[in-house]
Amino acid sequence: QVQLVESGGGLVQAGGSLRLSCAASGRTYSTNYIAWFRQAPGKEREFVGRINWSGTSTYYADSVKGRFTIAVDNAKNTVWVQMNSLKPEDTAVYYCAAGVFAASRSENYRYWGQGTQVTVSS
Repeated sequence: QVQLVESGGGLVQAGGSLRLSCAASGRTYSTNYIAWFRQAPGKEREFVGRINWSGTSTYYADSVKGRFTIAVDNAKNTVWVQMNSLKPEDTAVYYCAAGVFAASRSENYRYWGQGTQVTVSS
């Protein structure tokens, strides 16, 4: 089993920044990638980006490319997403997820955190 705990969410004005963290524990060696997803009210869960545990491979959704940066400290089993130039449409519950494959679909990730709320005011 892998346990994931997100932190760092909150309320920020449009144009501001937030950094979310995802602390992983347990059998993290059974996974290769950590991804971030988000889900706004009434909408489907959306892929944000992913990184491998070595930090050598990242991939972002077009909606966040150039504004969000995902990084990893594999010694601490922690992944961050630095979110800059936030927009009201970034408002959502953000989840980190761990899986084996370099995937963008949520069903490819076996382990999930509980989520953290990000609210961007206009």
